[in-house]
Order: sequence, then C-alpha cells, then structure tokens
Amino acid sequence: MSGIEARFRLDLGGFALDAAFRLPGRGVAAIFGPSGAGKSTLLRCVAGLERAAHGYLDVNGAHWEDTNAGLFVPTHRRSLGYVLQEPSLFPHLTVRQNLRFGTIRRRADATVVDEEQAIAWLGIGNLLDRRPDRLSGGEKQRVAIARALFTGPRLLLLDEPLSGLDEASKAEILPYLDRLHRELSIPALYVSHSRGEVMRLADQVVLLEAGRVRAVGPVDEVSTLPGVVFGRPDETGAIAQAEVAEHDAEFGLTYLDFAGGRLSLPADAGLQPGNTVRVQFLARDISLTRKRPEQTSILNVLPGRVTEIRDAESTLPIVAVDVAGTLLLARITRKSLVSLALEPGVEVFAQIKGVALLT
Repeated sequence: MSGIEARFRLDLGGFALDAAFRLPGRGVAAIFGPSGAGKSTLLRCVAGLERAAHGYLDVNGAHWEDTNAGLFVPTHRRSLGYVLQEPSLFPHLTVRQNLRFGTIRRRADATVVDEEQAIAWLGIGNLLDRRPDRLSGGEKQRVAIARALFTGPRLLLLDEPLSGLDEASKAEILPYLDRLHRELSIPALYVSHSRGEVMRLADQVVLLEAGRVRAVGPVDEVSTLPGVVFGRPDETGAIAQAEVAEHDAEFGLTYLDFAGGRLSLPADAGLQPGNTVRVQFLARDISLTRKRPEQTSILNVLPGRVTEIRDAESTLPIVAVDVAGTLLLARITRKSLVSLALEPGVEVFAQIKGVALLT
C-alpha cells in the first residue's frame, strides 16, 4: 500500500483528538492549525508516544497500529525520524559524531539515505568537526534534521522546527528545507502554525481545528476552500506553481509562466529559466474590472470568470475567480461588488498588484 492512512481517537480529559486522513506516500504534508488545535498531539500519536483509544496507522505498507486487530508497534520499532523544536544534540560530540549516532539507531528495514547527499542537501559539510556550542540556531536544526535522516526513516516527523529560531535563523534554514522538500523521497509530516511556512514548504495540508480535521488535501486547494480559516484574514489568498520563462534586462523584470498566463515580477537574478517556483496571490492585492484596462501601471492583468461570491453581505466580500484553471481570490468592497454586478459566470479581469515568490 502506498501512502499514509491514519485514524486516531484520544481523550486527554480537557481535550479530545478525533482525526483521520490519507496522504500521498511522498512529499511534505503540513499539520496546520492554531495553538491548541492538537497538532503536536496528533504527531505524538503517529510516533506512538501517545496511545490512542482507537488508532490505525499505515505508512507506505508498514502497518504500525490497528486497535481493532490488537496491533501497536512501539515508538522504538517504528522507523521514524523525529525533529523537535529544540535540536537536542549531544553537546560533548562533534557534528560528525552526532550524525554517527543516527546511523547507530538505523533499523535493518531502514530506508536507504545517501549520507553525503543528505549532508549536501542541508549544507552542513563545513560544520562536521564543530561542537554544538559553535553552531547557530539554524545550523543546529539542520544538523538535527540530518541526524534524523541518518536513521533511515520511513517517515520524517518535524514538530515546529523553526518556532524556536529568530527571524535571521529562520531565513537561513528555509532555503535548505526548500531543497529537502524537493529532493526527499520519503514522506514528511511538518507541524506548524505559520501559514507562510506551510505555503512555502508543503505539498499537502491537514488542517486541524479543536482536535478535528477541518480539511485535508493539496495546499493550493485547501488554501482557497470556502469557510476554511487558513491563517489570518489578511493572509487569505491562493498559490500556484510557475516556471521561470526569461529575464528582461531592459526593464529589470523576470517573467514567470503558470497555468493562468504570464506574470511579471521585479528581476530576481537567483532564478534561472526553467526553474519551478511557487507564487502567492493575496486576496487583498487583487482588484477586478469588467473590461480590460487599456492604460494601467499594473503589469499583471489576467482574464477570468467569477465562480463564487463569499460573504456577499459583508463589508469586504471575497470573489473567487477561475483564471484558466487556477482559482484566485479577490477581496473587494461590497459597493464594488454591487456596482460591477458581479455574480457567478461573469467574465472579469483580475488586476494583480502584487505577486510573492514563496521559493
């Protein structure tokens, strides 16, 4: 069986977890939700650190838990790599020795991970002879992730690995997590309450609210579902995959192509034609018009069709617009909604005032 199938019911007195989901057998799946939603509890259930009254877990054919069948594989026998908020490196050992400890814990049925490749993915080759007290916060967390990979896990668990870092350290480690996300062949569950991290790093998302799964699926689909609270109201928006097409030296622009058309962004020398990137369209940065504007300073204007009006009676309703198969969300005033006579099926032009690169 390929993929992750999980079902857990657990009562902790003042909190109850009742969560079930299925995920692909590869890629990063974020467990996302507000504080107190049950994210870390769910991860502990997956790890076998919390024993659910009713539990089931299968990871790419490895059957670790089934209450009905009397099956419960203890944590030390689950082929897991577990990375916590605190790196928990051995202070008296060098980075190389800490990594070697990961190989000692490797099980006979471990997934083969190329150690040199993992070191390169996480950019720690120059740190191997240092002790943890000579590392920055971001460097320690990268070493902790590499050590987890050295165990040869079938599943990598990351419990808010960036929450203990300052902004500079987060900025330092994110490009390495991007690369890990692209290269890793095993599945990873990534707990976070940061929408930005999820939008940048995750392929799938399990959205938790008060111990229940509110939504599960590809991150681009879940982020635009009606009635789903996915971060703060000002973060409402959509994401899409795009390919770098070319650079325009004359005007200092980089052009990206995605399913909905071509986007113009300020030049980014770090992007090469052919690179795949993830872009974000915030609802607050999109305005709508019934006619294509002939003279405007806004470079990104795309034709689309209204599919849905959300919260139509509110002061700032959300208009969902299908742009060649990509769903964009526009937050406009109710007066604009009425004056433009917007309703499902109406053809519009989305004027995109800002596009954010997430990778």
